[in-house]
Amino acid sequence: MSESVTSPPKLPGTRPSDTRTVSRVAVASLIGTTVEYYDFAVYGTAAALVLGPAFFPSGSTTVQTLAAFLTFAAAFLARPVGVVLFGTIGDRLGRKRALVISLLLMGVATVGVGLLPTYETAGVLAPALLVSLRLLQGVSMGGEWGGAVLLAAEHAPPGRRAMFASIPQVGPLLGFLLSSAVILPTLSIAGRDGFAAGAWRVPFLLSALLIVIGLWVRTRVTESPVFAERGRATGAAPRFPLGTLLKEYPGRLLLGIGAAVGGSSVYYLTVVYSLSYGPKALGISQSTMLAAASVGAAAAAGATIPAARLADRVGRRPVILTGAIGCVLWALPMFGALNTRNGLVITAAFTVGLVLFTLMFAPIAAFLPELFPARLRYTGASAAFILANTLGGGFAPLVATWLNSHWASPLALGAYAGGLCLVSLACVLALPETRDEKFDL
Repeated sequence: MSESVTSPPKLPGTRPSDTRTVSRVAVASLIGTTVEYYDFAVYGTAAALVLGPAFFPSGSTTVQTLAAFLTFAAAFLARPVGVVLFGTIGDRLGRKRALVISLLLMGVATVGVGLLPTYETAGVLAPALLVSLRLLQGVSMGGEWGGAVLLAAEHAPPGRRAMFASIPQVGPLLGFLLSSAVILPTLSIAGRDGFAAGAWRVPFLLSALLIVIGLWVRTRVTESPVFAERGRATGAAPRFPLGTLLKEYPGRLLLGIGAAVGGSSVYYLTVVYSLSYGPKALGISQSTMLAAASVGAAAAAGATIPAARLADRVGRRPVILTGAIGCVLWALPMFGALNTRNGLVITAAFTVGLVLFTLMFAPIAAFLPELFPARLRYTGASAAFILANTLGGGFAPLVATWLNSHWASPLALGAYAGGLCLVSLACVLALPETRDEKFDL
């Protein structure tokens, strides 16, 4: 093995891009991840509210919810395919090219969901088409995160890599907020029955406008200077980057997955699963749950850049470890607050929890890419983050639904999230600090 878990690869220094180019790239990365996660958040919210009855008729609401969330998980299962596909494109042909293709695929799939017939009109063809489009969404998501983070990080000025890499990390939070800003008025105008009858399609169809804007911005950014210089200095990446990654850095990849898995569970349990669990299991109004998750997401978005700047000053590990410890300790009180059925208490609990989550989530955008050399960086960072998202986020609603069918208490959610954050804590402790490592070839 050529790997060493005790120290990341020693790489020459990065030459910073000019300020205008860096700013343009940062905005393009943010817009792209916002659009991608808007699409994902819209589906997660719709799955929690109406997609079960519309596509999976059953006499049991639990079965309907599980079926809808299974299609949510299906997209996560397809993400590793996206890692292989877009990791190869990004490491061999360029970060920018991979990002444009991933955004286009996501837009086609999401608008397609908004145009689908329901089970009532198309029978079994309807859920089959839904699953197919979800798989396509998952493939695109497998390539989005790594490309957006690398494009920003590899353009960043010296000493500010974590801050620039964290800018795309605001995208998932803004995407959720944007989806809520569309869904809440739609629910208010159409009502619950009108939303279930067809108004749920509106947020999906509106994504077409966002995709056009995102593509316009992304096609106007420059390619990563690290990618361009690496090509001149060392030639193309391996023909199959994932195979090389598994051969040379298996331990670092596994620890990277573990480092990100806890944050993924916290995010998806609060902003996806709770929207279904609160109203159905505890009788909390849908608007209360959406408002609580939205306020928490807004606070997390506001904390992302400061957390990343702190990671540039003191290192990635201290900030991530602080967030992991905080989430381990706060997970039970956060989800236990659902028992109060009080909107203000739930909002406060979710806000604290999502800010603690941000201490893990913001620096991880620089931490994971810094574990791998440039020739494998798109594949390595994407694989670590996406597999963590799949294990900690994609299956979180399914595991939580199963837990609550056996233990009818939101404390089960806290125990699950806290346990995964403990795994992240251990993995980060096993990995080296990467702040002062070179980031070029």
